[in-house]
Amino acid sequence: MAPDPNSGLRFQCQTGCRKCCEVSGYVYLTENDVSEAARFLKLEQTDFEAQYIYRTRNMRRVRKPRGKSKQCPFLNEGGCGIHPVKPVQCRLFPFWPELVEDRKAWAKTGSWCPGIGQGSLIQIGTAMELANEMREKYPDAYE
Repeated sequence: MAPDPNSGLRFQCQTGCRKCCEVSGYVYLTENDVSEAARFLKLEQTDFEAQYIYRTRNMRRVRKPRGKSKQCPFLNEGGCGIHPVKPVQCRLFPFWPELVEDRKAWAKTGSWCPGIGQGSLIQIGTAMELANEMREKYPDAYE
């Protein structure tokens, strides 16, 4: 069920919350995400990729830490260790097409994300523009 085009959504990231970073899944990266994170960590891109990236011909994703329950090697007690250059996928959460375009999915995500339902009203057109950025940056995921 698509959201009512005359309504909006509310979301405001909550200070100290890392629940979106703890959800099972993968963090996908654009080429720009990779180069920005490497630069931020003061690593050569090849060294950064060897340590942190799993790459196939069509996609890049962050390697999950072995033997640990956390999903991302950059997540630490203080939050995201690469926050200023965090990947597009992380920056746009929860404005992903699969959430913005489906009220039930948005509500289900709101059951564990305390930021959903908080903050100022975000017009559906703005939310759709953000969701479309996901489609543009990760075309293989939204074919």
